[in-house]
Formats: sequence, C-alpha cells, structure tokens
Amino acid sequence: MKKGILLILGLTVGYLSAKAQYTSLSDDEFSKLKSLINTDAGAKAAFQPFQARADKALTEQPNPIERITTEGKLAGDPDKIKTIKAVEDANKIYSLALVYKLYNNKACLDKVSAFLLAWAKTNKSTGDPIDETRLEDLIAGYDMVRNDIAPETKKAVDSWLNDVAEGELNSKYMAPGKGTAINNWNSHRIKIIAMIVYTLHNNKLGDIVQNELKKQVAINLYPDGNGYDFTERDALHYHIYTLEPLITAATVIYRATGKDYFNYKSEKGSSIKKSTDFLVPFVTGEKTHGEFLNSHVAFDKARAKNGEKDYQAGALFNPLTGIHVLEQASYFNPKYLAAAQKAMPTGSQNTDWELTLNKVRKPVTIN
Repeated sequence: MKKGILLILGLTVGYLSAKAQYTSLSDDEFSKLKSLINTDAGAKAAFQPFQARADKALTEQPNPIERITTEGKLAGDPDKIKTIKAVEDANKIYSLALVYKLYNNKACLDKVSAFLLAWAKTNKSTGDPIDETRLEDLIAGYDMVRNDIAPETKKAVDSWLNDVAEGELNSKYMAPGKGTAINNWNSHRIKIIAMIVYTLHNNKLGDIVQNELKKQVAINLYPDGNGYDFTERDALHYHIYTLEPLITAATVIYRATGKDYFNYKSEKGSSIKKSTDFLVPFVTGEKTHGEFLNSHVAFDKARAKNGEKDYQAGALFNPLTGIHVLEQASYFNPKYLAAAQKAMPTGSQNTDWELTLNKVRKPVTIN
C-alpha cells in the first residue's frame, strides 16, 4: 500500500487546477485582503508585522537546516536552539510571499524564491510530524508564489515537499500500536500532508488524506468533546495542540473540495466541532483547569523539572492560549468569534491574522 501511495503522489501532481490556491488565498481573495488592509485599522495592524519581517528578510540570507530537530528536546538544548533559529525562515518566507502577492513586489518574489530553493536543496524529511509541523508557514508561503516562481525552482521545491509528504505518509511514528499514531502527532502529520497535497494539487492523495482525517476524528476525539490527548496529558494545552492542526487541515480541505470536516461526525459521534465546544468554557473563563496534574507522559515531568513554566503541574490553564483555536473555528461558524472576544483583555484590540484571513476567505455554507 505504501508503494502505491508513493506512486500516486508522483503521478498526480497537477490534477487539480494549477492556478487554484487553497492553502493560502486565491487571487480574488488577495485583492479583497489588500482593500481590507487599506481600509480597516485592525487588518492593517495585523499585517504590519509581516511587512516588517519581509523588509528585514530582504537584507538576510536563508538559513536552512538539514534536519529539523525539536521533538523530545528540552528548552536550552543546542540542537533545538539551532533548529528554532533556522525555522524562522518559514515566517520570513510567508511574509515575503504575502507582500509580493499584495503589492507585486518583485524583490520579495526573488528573495522568497532564494529562500525556498535553499530549503529544497538542504532539508531532508525525517517523517517526524512534531518537527515538520514547523514548515506550516513555509508551505502556505509557497502556495502563494508557486504559480509565479521560475520553473526550475518550482520543480525543486515540489520535489522536496513531495519527499516531506512521503516521509509523513510512511513515518515510523505512525506504526500500529504506537501512541503517536493516534495522538496529536498524527493530527500534525495530517495537517502537513493536507497542506502539501493541496498546494501541489494532488487530488488522488487528497482522498487518502481525507480518509486519514476521518479516522483521526474517530480515534483521537471523543463524543463528549474530550479527547485522547487531554486524557493522556491532563492538559488543555494538548487538547489545543491536536485541534489546531485538525482545524487547519479541515480548512484547507474545505477550500479545495467543499467537504466540511469541521462538522463531520464519526460513527461514534465525535467531531472537531464537539471538541472545540468542549474547549470554549475554559477559554471564556466559565471553567478552570489545573494543567498536567495527572499526565501519563514522563517528558511533561522532565520539562517541569527543567523549569519550563508552561508545563508546571497544577498551573491554571491560561484562557488566552485557547483564543487562536476559536478564531480558527470561526471560519466554520462565527459563534466562536464571540467566545474568543470574551476572553480578550478589556480594551485590547484583536489583531490576530487568522481573523483577517477569515474576512476575505470563501465563506463556509452553514447548514
């Protein structure tokens, strides 16, 4: 089956419309975004960090790394520090691509092409979704410029991202019986594959990743809205960490196919929507939770011992960390935006980029 998957991956790129952009925005949506930035103070404020990052990146050189290495590493680990510095390129790529698409800045196109080519020539897939999830902004940035870069660069980047997708499809971490085959690792794996599939317009593999998403909803999420990760780690931190990639994958798939996996229910009744609803009262402050008190994972205790404040057993869940998930979910139903806004500090302006994108993306039809 794995060899068949690889063959499909290699042969069907370009099956969908080569002009369509599902992971980022369509040309019409970019036009709307430009207008929004020019007329809406919140959108302008949300865009400014990308403009600043792109301006700075024009003076910098790519810093690709052969193997992304963060998973299982404590804060302060030299390999983790080196990786985190390298993957800052992903944000630079996204910012350069965004400024190019909005303002036809050819210098940004040239620079983003150089960054992408450097990563394509240097980076090797590890099949580790917790490491490769850090490529999210890079993939979204590539989706913006794929139709405009030089053919040889496009060929190199397509080939590299194919390798990343293949690495995730055949990852050793997804072997039957492994916890990583059903926990948040698999959610991130599905996100990475989905983003690559619909950036490279691979319709056949799209069917495979949709089936993977349905299986993950059935096994990772529970009918009452709880989930495997929350139960295993006793932390909403990890409930969020599995929902974020699932919602990203559902968003990309909806934009590409019109299939709504946010509201999709598994045979046992679990859904991304129910698990998002489960989170809402903790974000709005109606409920509280002491994090990691009964975690079954030794690494959580190691991070706490290492002094990493976000992993201290018993520390109350910070509602602000759940806002982004609700903003993601507001693409599928605007009711989540009200809940997210309720959690914002009084008088603060919400300039989250996700909300700005949702204002110009093709809307979801709510049944």
